[in-house]
Amino acid sequence: MGKHVVAGAGQVGSQVAGLLAGQGHEVVLVSRSGSGPDLPGVTRIAADAADGRRMTGLARGADALYNCVNPPYHRWAQDWPPLAESLLCAARESGAGYVILGNLYVYAAPGRPMREDDPLTPPSAKGEIRARMWRQALEAHRAGQVRVTEVRGSDYFGPGCLDQSHLGERLVPRLLGGKTVRMIGDPDQPHSWTYVPDVAAALVTAATDDRSWGRAWHVPTTEPITARQVAERMCEIAGVRNPGVRSMPHWMIRAGGLVSPMLAELEELRYQFVRPFVMDSADFQTTFGVTPTPMDEALAATIAWWRDRPARAA
Repeated sequence: MGKHVVAGAGQVGSQVAGLLAGQGHEVVLVSRSGSGPDLPGVTRIAADAADGRRMTGLARGADALYNCVNPPYHRWAQDWPPLAESLLCAARESGAGYVILGNLYVYAAPGRPMREDDPLTPPSAKGEIRARMWRQALEAHRAGQVRVTEVRGSDYFGPGCLDQSHLGERLVPRLLGGKTVRMIGDPDQPHSWTYVPDVAAALVTAATDDRSWGRAWHVPTTEPITARQVAERMCEIAGVRNPGVRSMPHWMIRAGGLVSPMLAELEELRYQFVRPFVMDSADFQTTFGVTPTPMDEALAATIAWWRDRPARAA
């Protein structure tokens, strides 16, 4: 068993830490507040991931360093450059393999299923920030300074996914409560949805298999399905009446952006929800022999988590 350092204790980082600890690894989970799951084998550390010296010290002797940090959308331009520089430096100085949690923002607005070898020509400022991070890390890898890989998923859903998930707080509790759901964009467009436990499993697989280094990979993800179909299937599994899904008017999103930083930042990503947004994860599945969790199983686990949430809070 080895030592693994996970930066970021959010919806993905916490699950990565739990999965690694369950496999018997020593896990150091780093966040500003020192939060995260209280599990045997997981040491929670309060630290700033942008502090390169501190992160280098924490990563010494580690097999892998995971970048699962997720700054607020409206802070990406300010927060990501020092975070990316710090974590890349920590991996380079400590010798730990560097595993980056990425996303699909780095590609152009798709006209076909996105693949890992597509050119990095993002149509958004946020996409360019992420593309620049990957280019810098890959350049360091090719120079022999560090081993790097990036694991990219589509929009997340599953246990632990709250306000930052389109299939989280704005969808599940409303459906279970019999309330109509309003979605950004067109709810009838095919869309790839990536289950968070599959994201965590893919990151751990990439960190522990030498075939992963030097390129990006897509998280195993089920066939695309529309948001309306997700809601219909979720209601069937939950045994509740389907209250329906409607599109949130574009003017409402723009108006809401005047008071909500999150809505304001979603404007430049709206292209992902008004046309098919589909990813191809065949490379990862074929190379590592991993398949995505079936959609019905993932939706059932998501419903169970939301139904159990009040009891956990109490």
